[in-house]
Amino acid sequence: MNTSDTNLSDMDIKSSSEDLQYPRLILQYRDGFIASKAMFAACELGVFDLLQESGAPLPSATIADRLRASADGMERLLCACVGLKLLDMEMNNTEALYKNTHLSAIYLTKSSPKSLHSMMMYFSHTAYKCTEYLADAVREGTTQDERAFGISRETPYDAIYRSDDELLKFMHCMNSFWVLCGRDVITAFDLSSFSKVCDLGGGPGALAKQFLLENPNSTAIIYDLPKVVQTAKKHFISPDEHRVQFLAGGAVLLVEGFLNEDKSGPLTAQFFSLIMLLRTEGKEKTQSEYTKLLKATGFRDIEVKITGKLYDAILARK
Repeated sequence: MNTSDTNLSDMDIKSSSEDLQYPRLILQYRDGFIASKAMFAACELGVFDLLQESGAPLPSATIADRLRASADGMERLLCACVGLKLLDMEMNNTEALYKNTHLSAIYLTKSSPKSLHSMMMYFSHTAYKCTEYLADAVREGTTQDERAFGISRETPYDAIYRSDDELLKFMHCMNSFWVLCGRDVITAFDLSSFSKVCDLGGGPGALAKQFLLENPNSTAIIYDLPKVVQTAKKHFISPDEHRVQFLAGGAVLLVEGFLNEDKSGPLTAQFFSLIMLLRTEGKEKTQSEYTKLLKATGFRDIEVKITGKLYDAILARK
């Protein structure tokens, strides 16, 4: 079982006779998109940034005025963020005052070293828009960038890089993932025997290079391919889709969110797999599926590490 499984069952909702009489779990899933959008909207409007900069709790009217939003709309959004445990509320006589929770201060403000703000914006403006066409993707088995963005499905990466702004948004989103788990992945293995890195996927490459600068005693090359096997299958998998064609080198580091062997979870990896269907026609895989692909192309010494976060890792040597 992958310990990085973060799903709605964490909210201690259990199936019971009571649930069957009143479908709380179904209704929670129904409202999932509203929870996401409320968080995204608060990020986009600058709610968390303003509260962090203010240094003191603020009333909704002040927040609305400073962010040039309607008083009524802002109050509703702030109340929803309190319900989502992204904001704390305290009463001053009859006036409600709002402040960031520790969680939102660390991860949803732009100024935080651990900020996930860019990730939130990418999911809000890009990934979320694609999910409108999920049923079409399942029916057709193809990407939906053509419907979502007017980009031909023959060139999926043209949609990802369709403008400088979108390219930067994507890059910042990828960097946000490594704020969460990059160092855990890079330190999961002893990389002291590697002195060079060819970063084919972005993300942890900079961390790996820094690590190797501190451990310079080798001549091998390690290829870092986070999210490359499944998102760039036209480049790395031959027509029969059974062999991964890697560049020659001493080792390859795959950074992935592994599915359980029976594919029953974790939910995060299952969701990523759906997003890749929408955008790249790639898919998440199990540890054994990745191991099979690596062995088919000559890799023999294969190590797997579970980090307990979004990404796990496989280090394979020839």
